[in-house]
Amino acid sequence: MVMLSTEKIADRLVPKALMGRFRPFFAGFDAVLSGHGEKAVAGRIALFAFSVRVISAVIAFFSQVVLARWMGSAEYGVFVFVLVASVIVGGLCCLGFQTAVIRFAPEYRVRQQLDLLRGLLVTSRRFALASSSIVSLLGLAALWLFRDGVPDYYLLPLVIGIFCLPVMALGEVLDGTSRAHALAGLALLPTFIVRPLLIIAYMALAVNVAGFEAHAVTAVACLVAATWTTTLGQLFLVRRTTNLRTGPGPRRIIFGTWMAMALPIFLVEGFFNLLTNVDILMVGHFLPPSDVAVYYASVKTLALVHFVYFAVKASAAQRFSHYHHAGEPQEFELFVRETIRWTFWPSLAMAVVILVGGELLLGLFGPEFGAGYPLLFILMIGVLARAAVGPAESVLTMSGEQKACAAVYFTTILLNIGLNVMLIPLYGLYGAAVATALAMIYEAATLALVAYRRLGLKMFILAGPTLPRSRPLEEIG
Repeated sequence: MVMLSTEKIADRLVPKALMGRFRPFFAGFDAVLSGHGEKAVAGRIALFAFSVRVISAVIAFFSQVVLARWMGSAEYGVFVFVLVASVIVGGLCCLGFQTAVIRFAPEYRVRQQLDLLRGLLVTSRRFALASSSIVSLLGLAALWLFRDGVPDYYLLPLVIGIFCLPVMALGEVLDGTSRAHALAGLALLPTFIVRPLLIIAYMALAVNVAGFEAHAVTAVACLVAATWTTTLGQLFLVRRTTNLRTGPGPRRIIFGTWMAMALPIFLVEGFFNLLTNVDILMVGHFLPPSDVAVYYASVKTLALVHFVYFAVKASAAQRFSHYHHAGEPQEFELFVRETIRWTFWPSLAMAVVILVGGELLLGLFGPEFGAGYPLLFILMIGVLARAAVGPAESVLTMSGEQKACAAVYFTTILLNIGLNVMLIPLYGLYGAAVATALAMIYEAATLALVAYRRLGLKMFILAGPTLPRSRPLEEIG
């Protein structure tokens, strides 16, 4: 039992005018901590996931501060360009198989279809490794053929970074496998906690012990080493745990069924990942690495706000699916509205803190990074616009509207790229920030419109309640 409930603590600390709005949140928090039912257990898993994302946001921020201090803005800009490209391509290489695992593994486990479960787990890992290896070879060939068109400062770091792709893709599948088996620790800790800490540890060894220079090539090599170490350790732990649950036996593979489910959601996730990072790549294309560094530092500072959105999205997706497909429209709508509140109000509070202390935070990266402070005000508008509609993308995807969601993200990416192409040459980093903020506003407004038209949901923080229209499951998709 909770000895002193958070609701009672909040009664003492929070003004009465605000307590009425937030009392359901604190009451629900106490129920999660002290409850014993299925919802309470799921809530504690979600709370763990949220806590990891909080800690990881802090670790990611300060690890980037350390790297920027080590390398300086120009070399750091090259490193983050390669890092972002590796993360994007590595995730795309899976073609959504990490999502197929989350979708099918729980079903096979409940139905005791262990032959299908064994086949799914093995196939997902092999597919990720095979597809990412092919992409890696194509990437090396492209860099060789078009090496004259690639700036010298990017060429060698990109070549080294390509060796990250197979384990980046495998790590995505292992994350999905862990989530499918409710292994929250194995799903979150390797990627969000262990890997960034290992990058710093390897960089310290390379510079202070081995005597390498603190430049982008060294940092990218440390990224590759940290990613391989993390993923191989995660592979060992995930395989050991899943093998104990499935036991020995035959494997049955229905590849077409798995891919038919994975590809539509892959489009959503792929477009979303591109949308999240394409501005950094566009800055890297038009501007020198020192500007990439300043822009990326601003983005990482905003990540201290944006982690709320990602944490709520990660912890709520399965419950969206449960309420919708169980035919519980009232519970579905209530939970959707709860997640919007969980997303927006903490994001708004964090936004105020970041904008007040943003100049100090950017100064931690180095004196030249203070130039990114005005960008925070522009980019924050887009971040809060996304927070105002909550995890609308997850609501649509888990309700069978992944195709409409993918279309929204596709048009948003085109808008983002078009605005960047027009504005960066004219206004530099300010143009990139305006382009990204406008694209995020468009994304939020369009997702909210689709959610209203397809599901009858008013997904906006100030909107009143409206019950979603119930539809037969056979009409979904």
